[in-house]
Amino acid sequence: MQYLVSVIDDNNTRANDDEMAAVAAFNQRLRADGHWVFAGGLAAPESATVIDNRADAAVFSDGPFIETKEYLAGLWIIEAADLDEALKLGAEASKHCNRKLEVRPFVEL
Repeated sequence: MQYLVSVIDDNNTRANDDEMAAVAAFNQRLRADGHWVFAGGLAAPESATVIDNRADAAVFSDGPFIETKEYLAGLWIIEAADLDEALKLGAEASKHCNRKLEVRPFVEL
């Protein structure tokens, strides 16, 4: 089963060199153990564009869709046997990137 592991941040400081090295090592372990699907960091919320095309024409607006102190700073998509394994990997990821995380399963179609 696949899980989205969202990295939650509350400031605009980038990861320091030690955090980046720890995340890189963790990513290598995810690959070696068959958990890796995808991962990536995101630019600051101010770089976001919100698109609403539910009416007659698309409306584009600058900035994040919600004003909040915390924001999505990056993500992993991992493969795990079950929620317990995903939470264990999430706890390790939180330690390595020094950020809070949210783990959510994908809906199986």
